[in-house]
Amino acid sequence: MALVEGRHASPHAILGAHRDSSCGANGVSPRLSIRAWMPGARAMAIIIDGCRTEMERLHDAGLFGAHLRDREIPEYRLEVTCADGSTFTTEDPYRFPPTLREPDLHLLAEGRHYQLWQHLGAHVRVHQGVPGTAFSVWAPNARGVRVVGDFNTWDSRHPMRVLGSSGVWEIFVPGVGSGTLYKYEVMDADGRLAFRADPFAFATEAPPGSASITVTADYKWHDEAWISDRDSASRLAAPASFYECHLGSWRFREEPDGSWRPLSYRELAEELPRYVLGLGFTHVALMPVAEHPSLASWGYQVTGYYAPTARYGSPDDFRFLVDSLHRKGIGVIVDWVGSHFARDAWALARFDGTALYEHADPRRSCRPDWDTIAFNYGRFEVRNFLIANALFWLREYHVDGLRFDALASILYLPFADPNGNVVVGYPGHGEDADAIDFVRELNEIVHSRHSSALIMAEEWSTWPGVSRSVATGGLGFDFKWNMGWTHDTLTYFGRDPVHRRWHHEELTFGLTYAFCENFILPISHDDVVHGKSSLLAKMPGDRWQQFANLRALLAWMWAYPGRPLLFMGNEFGQEDEWQCARSLDWHLLRESAHAGVQALVRTLNELYRDQPALWERDFDCTGFRWIEPSDAESSIFAFLRVAFKGARYLTCIANLTTVVRHGYRVGLPIGGPWTVVLDTDAPQYGGTGGIASSGVRAAAQPWHGLPYSACLTLPPLAVLWLIPAAAAQSLDNEPGGESLPRL
Repeated sequence: MALVEGRHASPHAILGAHRDSSCGANGVSPRLSIRAWMPGARAMAIIIDGCRTEMERLHDAGLFGAHLRDREIPEYRLEVTCADGSTFTTEDPYRFPPTLREPDLHLLAEGRHYQLWQHLGAHVRVHQGVPGTAFSVWAPNARGVRVVGDFNTWDSRHPMRVLGSSGVWEIFVPGVGSGTLYKYEVMDADGRLAFRADPFAFATEAPPGSASITVTADYKWHDEAWISDRDSASRLAAPASFYECHLGSWRFREEPDGSWRPLSYRELAEELPRYVLGLGFTHVALMPVAEHPSLASWGYQVTGYYAPTARYGSPDDFRFLVDSLHRKGIGVIVDWVGSHFARDAWALARFDGTALYEHADPRRSCRPDWDTIAFNYGRFEVRNFLIANALFWLREYHVDGLRFDALASILYLPFADPNGNVVVGYPGHGEDADAIDFVRELNEIVHSRHSSALIMAEEWSTWPGVSRSVATGGLGFDFKWNMGWTHDTLTYFGRDPVHRRWHHEELTFGLTYAFCENFILPISHDDVVHGKSSLLAKMPGDRWQQFANLRALLAWMWAYPGRPLLFMGNEFGQEDEWQCARSLDWHLLRESAHAGVQALVRTLNELYRDQPALWERDFDCTGFRWIEPSDAESSIFAFLRVAFKGARYLTCIANLTTVVRHGYRVGLPIGGPWTVVLDTDAPQYGGTGGIASSGVRAAAQPWHGLPYSACLTLPPLAVLWLIPAAAAQSLDNEPGGESLPRL
């Protein structure tokens, strides 16, 4: 009855070929029993070397058996007669030994199996000379698990066995190949049945479908040169500017019937690398690509951690996109959601009827702001699932890094506010020691296996040492998003210029902590959605002033210490705020003002790569010096960026009012001619032009604590970048050249 009801933990002990318990004279039974399970079958027979032996029906639910006089267990097949009289011959899945080894189960139990995806899930393979698929799933509290799918008409003819005390259920099903839909039918401790998608599925149905799909990875990569260069370089020493992209809404294509749809992975591979390369970004930062049922979640409510979303193509199609970006010299960062998961009933939530991946205490598992569920980082197997997943994307899809989403939400323990609402991610109510240990372990393991991987954190709190090594007490990330900078900068630039003199510190305060972390400066999707308006629409004033403010903001951002990250559409002044279900407004590029913003971003990236002063000492306070931080009355800022050698200096001067400033004296570190390499008011960017001169000569007149100075004309709502006209300057000190006076 346990087999019939789907609650037998060891069906292989009943089914398949077994010697009878009575032994012969030499200790070997001369008789074998073969039992087979085929619900709905009218009759069954055993086929051995072309000979046919009828089987007896042992139970009306579909259990058949026969006895053979054989000393050795033979290779046999089963002939099945269906209810309609048709027949087919198949291998017996219960004649095969397990496909998982004991060491794998041991490492899983300890939470140290970092190639876990190579063993759990569905693997199309040849087992004992027979092609098929090995299915395995972790469900330690289930009373029974059956694999169902296209191959068995979604019925219960394939109950799985549990392997020892591991909680892993396993079966090898002959004849099942790539492209087969499947799920697990899980019976919980109370006898309830539920169909569950495979937590380790490598491919899925496109939503709203939720079935898992067997797949083989046979993609031939062509990015060897990229991988070699990447792995031989220091992950923090090179310039990096990031283009954040949501693949489903970047660009749409019109169908013959007049409808519009997102580009597929293959179509994106034709257009996205060329576009990003043309703008000069070094990396794309993709919003989550792991499978998610709701487009409105933007990918942050994951159901398929090991499968790229099927909305835009197959897993190999996504590999082709990454490969194409690499061949253009563009790195790929993927948003990774290790903080919470979707609560859909067919996915991870209470997978075996118990709190398996989540905390049993709903106060710790609930994420009410997102209607999601938090992982239980105190459980070794859960940590193993997530760490292996991070390694999976780096290895199997060649991505160059991951951005850990919503890190702050797991570092601190949740608490109840005075109204009884659960609040997460806020300091002052205790730290989650399990989550902190998990984060440190994740970063250490990832960097030990992928030394070039860039792992960045979206973390808004004042947690110390997010991007410092675990050995020194940090969390071990390479970068931290500087969300304080984003808030202050957008707040300042959103003010009417006439009021900015009263809020000067909003642009200067960030330099008090700019070097305590390795910062990324993000203007991301979160800043242009849900009523926050587009970046252009945030800018005050008339149409000309809005574009001038936007250009000034972008030039300020690229000159400021930290690596810039810009969300798609902002590079040409998208008018409307972002919507995940529609394309960017590419037609705006027909207008000169929008094309000018795009041209500016291209120039910013070109200059950024060419000027080591903008990135070489990003995380070192000696690479930055204020020249003029205090002219609040005029809303003018000036600072110096310094490199170790070569073209060492770049001066950034911002006039953030609508008033032209004539004869404004600025201190400079060396004398002689300086070149204005960037003027955001230039005509090619949509500005007025003709105000700032292209050449400046610094005289030996000390100013702003520097030995030289020059008088400049500062255009309104504009940013200027100046570099010495000479290609290189001599170094007076090693390694940083002459010492500069500091404020």
